[in-house]
Amino acid sequence: MTNRIDQEMGYSQQALNLRAYRQEILASNIANADTPHYKARDFDFKTALNTAMGAGTALGNLTLHRTSGQHLNAQTAADGMGGNRFGAALQFRGELQSSVDGNTVNMDVERAAFAENAIQMEALISFVNHQFKLLGAAVQP
Repeated sequence: MTNRIDQEMGYSQQALNLRAYRQEILASNIANADTPHYKARDFDFKTALNTAMGAGTALGNLTLHRTSGQHLNAQTAADGMGGNRFGAALQFRGELQSSVDGNTVNMDVERAAFAENAIQMEALISFVNHQFKLLGAAVQP
């Protein structure tokens, strides 16, 4: 029974993980709006979700060989803010307006993306709550 529930909720779990991670990335961009030479980052949600669900291709599927003991482990390099967490490959956001200090954060873009991601996250949480209510109703005698 629990395997069936895990299968049904797996998509929602991955999507919520990715939404929360994207919220962290966007918040980091906003927090570093005044940091010289900071490059705004984001990831393609659809591609990351497909990768997390096993439908896409990602760097995580490649086998990396270390030619030196001083090289970083692939797992260590892939789970920080500069890497690939939950199948989300971070990319630098293109510069829309040049900045004297080299910062590429555009607050209008970041705020809009943050708000849109928050709305998507709320909708997904509502959907998951509804699924649990249906499951609870099915279990009632």
